[in-house]
Amino acid sequence: MRWVGKSICGASLLIAAGGAAAQSSVTLYGVADVFVQYLGNGALHGFSERSGGNSGSNFGLKGSEDLGGGLKAAFQLENGYTINNGGFFVDSSSLFYRQAWVGVTHDDYGSLTFGRQYQPTFWAVYPTDPFRGNEVMSPLSAAASTLDRHTIATIAATGRSSNSIVYQSPVMGGVKLYAMYGFAATSSQPVPISTGNMFDLAVTYAGAGAFVGVAYQKQHGGTETLPGLPGALNLMSTERFTGALAYRFGIVNLQANYTYNRSIDAPAGSLAARLGAANSYSIAEVGATVQATAADTFEIAGIQRKARGVHDNTLGIQVGADHNLSKRTTLYARAGYMKNNGAAMMSWPGVVASGPNASQELVALGMTHRF
Repeated sequence: MRWVGKSICGASLLIAAGGAAAQSSVTLYGVADVFVQYLGNGALHGFSERSGGNSGSNFGLKGSEDLGGGLKAAFQLENGYTINNGGFFVDSSSLFYRQAWVGVTHDDYGSLTFGRQYQPTFWAVYPTDPFRGNEVMSPLSAAASTLDRHTIATIAATGRSSNSIVYQSPVMGGVKLYAMYGFAATSSQPVPISTGNMFDLAVTYAGAGAFVGVAYQKQHGGTETLPGLPGALNLMSTERFTGALAYRFGIVNLQANYTYNRSIDAPAGSLAARLGAANSYSIAEVGATVQATAADTFEIAGIQRKARGVHDNTLGIQVGADHNLSKRTTLYARAGYMKNNGAAMMSWPGVVASGPNASQELVALGMTHRF
């Protein structure tokens, strides 16, 4: 990371009010990540170049100002982009798709921030996914973002929320509390969608080589417009129950997480009811991360996504290897397999499954550079 400004006008300014000295700093940072993949998708096979297979390509600005007495003002703006073609990631209408928030932090009382932010549930799960919730090649992200016939009206976990207020407590005895309230939000990409207010609460513990996370999320319903449907699909209010666990011994970090997504029943006669599209579903992942050497890391994860009340499920496995050429540059490899059953259509993000009951195979080689 590179320090852009150590202070306003390059120097510390003395604030007369209260006689406190206020220091401001702004940091420019980012990631450039590119990979080449082979994808077998049912009867289809091909090679392509993509972005963000290890860490999402992004650049951002973050900064803080010391207000005295342990209180700071802080902000963060983070863009997502695709380095293979120079485009925006996911949403071309959103300049700072990944993060955009401002607020205050205190050493003793935690932080209160406002804007587009990561959900508490994300922080409960993130340390237990061997592929770190990567939005392009994590099996867990694939399971969370899947659109298939029997669950498309059950609101999927997005990991971030716009129009949100987040409180994070200080760490006390290894325990940290996250709480979010999000107002209704609308997005036009990748498909037009509107959702109601949401609430998310998570508690994590880290200590003695262990990590434990539990979270509860309630997302009120909305609408979504999908190609091929006769009208806007009504999205059902959805509750999300999450438990996550990791334990490190020596060079091995064992990881597991489970999420149950429960939607309310679709109103009789609604499009969601006619399609049978509001089934609840669960996601279970187990895996491990092995720090073989100071420069080499290996990952493995098994995933299951299962819709309730129907015979739709997906099983998958993925392995990975990372080799650090330096503190900022990494070479990586990924290989994965998924098998859909019933009407399940799970696939890696950005890939459309060729059809029900199809399998997919992926092999990727890439490079990540951080600045």
